[in-house]
Amino acid sequence: MKLRLDKFIWSVRLAKTRSIATELLAKGKIKINGENVKPAKEVKLGEVIHVHKNSAVFSYKVLNFLDKRVGAALIGEYIKDITPIEEIEKFKNYQSAQRIYRETDGKPTKKDRRSLDEFLEDWE
Repeated sequence: MKLRLDKFIWSVRLAKTRSIATELLAKGKIKINGENVKPAKEVKLGEVIHVHKNSAVFSYKVLNFLDKRVGAALIGEYIKDITPIEEIEKFKNYQSAQRIYRETDGKPTKKDRRSLDEFLEDWE
């Protein structure tokens, strides 16, 4: 069975839409065996797909092909997550930093700024 890479990525829910999958491939955010590929490349069994999300690189091994999008519970039959633990921790750290940032206004107030300056003066 022949299957385009962009369709496979969409089918196993690594991308929300097929056009997003194509865009990620064009930008080099998704690679096969460490190489940039075009969306029309055919997927082969045993290939490793690397997905770059923020600062982490997730890795998936192709186990089987599928002809249509499947539910999240069935994805394990088609790809295997082989992402190293360090990469998962890196992504979790990024997510927690983003969550903390969103809880604040992002910009320190005048009082915060003065406290920061005072702290840094004492630090030197």
